[in-house]
Amino acid sequence: MREMFRQDLHDVYDETVEVFEDVARIVRKAVPSLVQGDEELAQEIIDGDEEINERTITIEEKILQITATQSPVARDVRLLQTLVSIIMHIERIGDMSVSIAKSAIRTADGPSRQSMLDLIQAQGNLVYRVLDTTIEAMKSEDLELAAKLPELDEPIDELYKQFFREITRIKDKKELKWASKMMLASRYLERIADHSVDIGERLVFLITGERATLEELAEEILSDHKPERSDGHGSSLDDDEDDEE
Repeated sequence: MREMFRQDLHDVYDETVEVFEDVARIVRKAVPSLVQGDEELAQEIIDGDEEINERTITIEEKILQITATQSPVARDVRLLQTLVSIIMHIERIGDMSVSIAKSAIRTADGPSRQSMLDLIQAQGNLVYRVLDTTIEAMKSEDLELAAKLPELDEPIDELYKQFFREITRIKDKKELKWASKMMLASRYLERIADHSVDIGERLVFLITGERATLEELAEEILSDHKPERSDGHGSSLDDDEDDEE
């Protein structure tokens, strides 16, 4: 029974990572749909949103079933609770990708400004890197990778701020309406990165059992003092030792 339980934990963790990877691929479609005004690609993203929602709900239901039927101990409860939080962030990333796709449809036939399209593409490229780093950190339970996320996120915030400077240069009302939708899409990208960073922080809690910001974690790593795992509550899915209640 214990071996089957640990396999269930492996499976639900792997499924969460798989959904995250698929949502990251959707983000990689959402950005070009907006930059290129590709309404067909945008509609494909919108149409696929229900499948992502169903998959996240399925994972939540599995977590609830495991919690209700397997009497998980402290370490396993932490894992299951962390996955619930992570899947919520993943679902929100998917929703924001859909919002970007909807913006692509709304702006496809309007006026455009290349400087703003370039900002969106640059921001998207940086968001891809944050998502990829977070996913890899999850796969390998790598604290050093997770600690890099705030640094990777910072230039995304700076690009978002540039939109305000760009908008002040616009005088034409139609172009201003188009630009406001682009700035909203830029905000979605900035929030996608924030959700990914939040997942990184949840990963720190999963691995160490301690609540620390990624900035605090980075400082500890730079000082060659890596966080210790909580006694008796290590997060490794491969640890088959029984925990005390």
